[in-house]
Amino acid sequence: MYRLLRKLFFLLPAETAHYVAMNGLKFICSIPLFKKWVAAAFRPPEIKLSLPPSPLPDCRNPIGLAAGFDKNARYLRELECLGFGFVEVGTVTPLPQSGNEKPRLFRLVNDQALINRMGFNNDGMEVVARRLKAWKEKHPPTGKRMLIGANIGKNKVTPNEEAWMDYEKCFNALYDYADYFVVNVSSPNTPGLRELQEKESLRQILTRLQQNGKERSGAQPKPLFLKIAPDITPEQADDIAALALEIQLNGLVVANTTISRENLTTRKEKLEAIGAGGLSGKPVQAKSTELIKLLHEKTGKQTPIIGSGGIFTGADAKEKLNAGAALVQVWTGFIYEGPGIVQKIGCQLNN
Repeated sequence: MYRLLRKLFFLLPAETAHYVAMNGLKFICSIPLFKKWVAAAFRPPEIKLSLPPSPLPDCRNPIGLAAGFDKNARYLRELECLGFGFVEVGTVTPLPQSGNEKPRLFRLVNDQALINRMGFNNDGMEVVARRLKAWKEKHPPTGKRMLIGANIGKNKVTPNEEAWMDYEKCFNALYDYADYFVVNVSSPNTPGLRELQEKESLRQILTRLQQNGKERSGAQPKPLFLKIAPDITPEQADDIAALALEIQLNGLVVANTTISRENLTTRKEKLEAIGAGGLSGKPVQAKSTELIKLLHEKTGKQTPIIGSGGIFTGADAKEKLNAGAALVQVWTGFIYEGPGIVQKIGCQLNN
């Protein structure tokens, strides 16, 4: 069924198709009877696979949705019905921003990939905080449930030397409503952002947020993760692993989109016409898996990793778990495989 729907959606511009599909699902789930049907139809099985200790112990399964899909926390009810164990909203910035000029999201169908240069388009931390507060009031934090992560970033106009203040503002504004946080310094679509992946810049941002978390929650602050690019150098990987151990970071998200265009079957002319942006999907699968394996080893298997990049099937998820990930996230795979991806991955992980 989804294969047919996908053909129709793929006739639309990628960003338009996203909102048409999710708003359609939102309408369906607004009708209680249909909502129950969707939740029952896409309910994933209990994962029987033996997994390492989870950095998010209360989530109902190890399959999550990466940041960028529900930037503004508009579709949490619908994503819960589709069976996700955890969902990252954002990237959220202190001030609202419209992002880069459209079109800014492109499909590479032959490569099962996407290129995006969205540019942290979002409604800003105050609006997102209100939506997460409303969600939390309806979903008290008890038992196994869909956890909400807040992926936070800096505004485009904020200079790098002041970036730590943007991260701190978002962290504080969303702290009472998110279950965990992800510091995004690895998007290729905000000029200069990846420069913040250098060790001292990271130390300044992460240690401030850790201190804020301790001040608000005492000995059990909310988990803090760092999301990194698949394009980091070996020296940066060494620095990130050393820093993660030094400050006892709760975990890493590996990895974001790549700026590489290697080994694609899409015509060079089309790629040139699309231009800049982060590439996700199947072409980044091997690179992200290798980076997971590398950082898992460099941290002495002490720093939990959420694996992301090219996950379409249970075999893809198992590849990330075998490399050292404790949890996995999908994004591009969701676009190509459809609303049943969590259920499919869960069933395949059990086989």
